[in-house]
Amino acid sequence: MQKKFFTNLILVLVLNALVKPFYILGIDAEILKQVEASSPGSYGEYFSVLGFTFILNIFLDLGITNYNTRNIAQNNHLLKKHFSGIITLRGLLSVGYMILLVISGFFLGYNEHQFELLYILGLNQILVSFILYFRPNLSGLLLFKQDSIVSIIDRTLLIAICSVLLWGGITDEPFKIEWFIYAQTFSYAITAIIAGGLVLRKIKRFKITFNKSFSLMIIKQSMPYALLILLMMTYYRTDGVMLERMLENGKEEAAVYARGFRFFEAFNMIGYLFAGLLLPIFSKLLKQKESISEILYFSMKLILSFSILLGIASFFYQGEIIDWRYGDGTTDLSQAANSFGMLMMCFIFMTVTYIFGTLLTANGNLKALNIAAASGVFINIGLNYYLIPEHGAYGAAIASLITQGITALIQVYLVYRIIDVKFTTKPYLSIIGFTFAILFSTYFIQQIEVSWFEQFIIILALGSVFAFTTKMVNLKGILNLLKEK
Repeated sequence: MQKKFFTNLILVLVLNALVKPFYILGIDAEILKQVEASSPGSYGEYFSVLGFTFILNIFLDLGITNYNTRNIAQNNHLLKKHFSGIITLRGLLSVGYMILLVISGFFLGYNEHQFELLYILGLNQILVSFILYFRPNLSGLLLFKQDSIVSIIDRTLLIAICSVLLWGGITDEPFKIEWFIYAQTFSYAITAIIAGGLVLRKIKRFKITFNKSFSLMIIKQSMPYALLILLMMTYYRTDGVMLERMLENGKEEAAVYARGFRFFEAFNMIGYLFAGLLLPIFSKLLKQKESISEILYFSMKLILSFSILLGIASFFYQGEIIDWRYGDGTTDLSQAANSFGMLMMCFIFMTVTYIFGTLLTANGNLKALNIAAASGVFINIGLNYYLIPEHGAYGAAIASLITQGITALIQVYLVYRIIDVKFTTKPYLSIIGFTFAILFSTYFIQQIEVSWFEQFIIILALGSVFAFTTKMVNLKGILNLLKEK
């Protein structure tokens, strides 16, 4: 099972490493830069409305996807039985979601243009929700290769379309944020069709059918997952919404926050990919009553070796990184750099929740997770109300760091309290040793008289060496896994 996890993790990472960094740093960042240069606040407005649609998109799903992933991993035969009914149910939920968006938009005081953004971004969320339902069916059946390919289709299409719009010389007009949104709609639609086709090829039959008893049963069993996702999405996405709503220059401040958040979100996808692979594996091991300690520590050290190295290095070079991508010689980016630095520290704690939160989800400990997530919501909203008026985007980033840190520690505690995981100090000593090695080496490398980019590369190279010497990544263990039949 470890071999299957590791080999398919490598495939996922390679595919996403080829596509998503260029999308985030090349396409999305360039769109932000050009849109804010020609129409200040437009990207911030888009970022805020998008965050709002993310918070409410749980009503598109009601926890069905997480419930389904765990269920299919443990009982593969249920895919054919449940697929038609769940697709029909999701169609009905999509209608309800759009109605809820419109009603909520009125309460937030959205203007006509913001409602236009809300409609199309809501449609995009519906398309994404279908993709996110189809993909776990593939991973739940342990078809990781197909899932890996599907994971990059939408971004590949977006890169192609937006590259033409940005650099193809087909128009003299400044880039408009609406073009980006429509490109997303097309890309998500194509990806949903392909992902749905791959699942249908396995089940070989589908018909629209609504079974009231079945739908109510699915919703009832999924509600704990729905509540968890709603709570986690609230404290993950509320920052941009609160910035735009609370401040007089809210649109501009949301754009400041978005500059750092886009980097954070790009790196955070690695943790999301880990969780997507681990959920069915954890679920299967727990059902078979096999030990999960080895795969838990293996995955924990592997992802933390990445997040700690990248998080610390990015924190020390926060100003240089933001100026490198968004600098135009006239815009003050210090606030964006400060918030980016905090978000990269937050990234380390996020990767912890992707490991321990996924294990708790696989074990069905939704009540404990929901209590932890509810605590996160109260902490995050309270801190945002206190910090945003005075510190703006930087205050929102600090609120995120504190929130993610507390919720990560709670989840680690819950795993050892609830699940039969053998506690050992060796993995944590490796993490501590690795962290101090990165901190000290970064401090001394900054004294070398070369460019910041060369210093950054040296830190990443040394960090890779430290990952092996501190046993964060065990080369012998990886080779043994690859040699297993």
